[in-house]
Amino acid sequence: MVKSSDTPPSTAPFPGIDAAWRSAPHPVLVTGPSGVVRAVNDAAALLFPGAAPGAALDDVLPRWLAEAHRRFTDPLRPGDAGPARGPAGDRSIEARPSRTEHGDVVWWLVDDTARRSAEDALRAERERTAFLAQASTELLASLNADRCTEVTARLAAQHLADAAVVIAPPSGRRLSVSFCGPDGEVVREKVLADPASVPGLAEALQGFPPVPSRWIDPAAVPEWVRPSSLGAIGSVAVTPLPGHGVAAGALILLRRSDQAAFHEREETFARLFAARAGAAMSAARLYAEQATITRTLMRDLLPPRLQQVSGVEFAGGYRASNDTDRVGGDFYDVHAGAGPEEESLVVLGDVCGKGLEAAVQTGKIRNTLHALLPLATDHQRVLHLLNGALLDSHHTRFATLVLASVARRGNTVRLRVTSAGHPAPLVVRADGRVEEADTRGSLVGALPEVTSRTAAFDLAPGESCLLFTDGITEASGGPLGDELFGDERLRSALSECAGMPAEAVVERIRMLAAQWVGNGRHDDMAVVAITAPRHAHPGAVDGATRGRCAS
Repeated sequence: MVKSSDTPPSTAPFPGIDAAWRSAPHPVLVTGPSGVVRAVNDAAALLFPGAAPGAALDDVLPRWLAEAHRRFTDPLRPGDAGPARGPAGDRSIEARPSRTEHGDVVWWLVDDTARRSAEDALRAERERTAFLAQASTELLASLNADRCTEVTARLAAQHLADAAVVIAPPSGRRLSVSFCGPDGEVVREKVLADPASVPGLAEALQGFPPVPSRWIDPAAVPEWVRPSSLGAIGSVAVTPLPGHGVAAGALILLRRSDQAAFHEREETFARLFAARAGAAMSAARLYAEQATITRTLMRDLLPPRLQQVSGVEFAGGYRASNDTDRVGGDFYDVHAGAGPEEESLVVLGDVCGKGLEAAVQTGKIRNTLHALLPLATDHQRVLHLLNGALLDSHHTRFATLVLASVARRGNTVRLRVTSAGHPAPLVVRADGRVEEADTRGSLVGALPEVTSRTAAFDLAPGESCLLFTDGITEASGGPLGDELFGDERLRSALSECAGMPAEAVVERIRMLAAQWVGNGRHDDMAVVAITAPRHAHPGAVDGATRGRCAS
């Protein structure tokens, strides 16, 4: 600041100007229309030591102020009387002109260095806040770990340094490294390198606080960290990428030798960015791990794909109650017999409830039935043992199911079906007649004892037996959306499937049920068709093709 107490240089008296203005705290400069200094006060004399009366403006004032004077006194530009602003040494000065009654120009000068510094600091802070908001938006836009890593490297290279390198936590002997240079392109590589070769990197990968960049010698940075397009490195900063409990990696910032070195405020800001990036990368990796676990566990919960087994056609279809789910409370399996003459066991069931919890219970029932396959010839015993297993578990969900033992006998298919609280299977004959299998029974997992009645019948070539869950018959829809699909509508649809292959029967029933439901809510739906082939000889369809079995 210019202090009025400082000793001013000599100034000439100027008529019409009160002596009091000479000691004013703000610099005041009086100039003639021809561009000659007429008078200066004490503060202006300190600011411009050469501005003595009679001196030419171009010789003693900054160019921006001299040009402002010419614009103000230019008769061709009478409206150009706005304030001018420019530097004077290390100060920022705002100059406002006014005319005296003698035609001279009085320049009122205000030192706005502090205000400009505050404005610059505010603008920089707003830019940093905007950048962090942009970074958070881009980082959280995806739960893909590779995508988060690429965004981290790219944003860091664009806003924090000339180039950025993201190092993933070590896994094995090779490091997963993502480079982003001045061109903005991210390159991922697997590098056989020791993190300890980069000063501060090994500590950052363990989550320790970063070392100041001034402690890192750029010459000590190995070649595997340097993007080839960067050139000579002048400054390096290494900061950890904090994750959820463990470090998500480390971020290396590189600047060229012709750029200013990182200062403390920039390093602090880099750590703020790294905190957001590390959290996003850690969340993405956690999501990927959970997705992998889910896929692994769900693989055995998904309904199997069925096909011909021992001369008998099998087809199945499934639709979960929620279109976003892949599994639910309905299930089916086909366990192929030990040989062509042995019975295959078909199971279709419905666990009380929906969603993942019901799917877990179906998994337990399917595993238990798989263990009981040696007893599959005795349906009642299988149901009794399954009922005991469910009662002994901590689950409170019960289930209904139907068992069907299937074997090819010449041109016909022999079936034994047993219902346990489940809708009885329907049989469509070659002439279109639909019959209901004479089987009944109590559900499993609710009562100490299970009672059931088994029905036996044959399928002639082209005839099918349909096993289904109540999600088909109880599907609400129709013109008003509240009418059940019902048994009669199912029987009518099935009568049109006489002579169809098993897969066509399933697709027909599924299509009609889906059309009936439309976009309305529905329960899990499962359907299995068992069909006696119309023209195939047993020897031609038997043999090695065991289909997709649950065995």
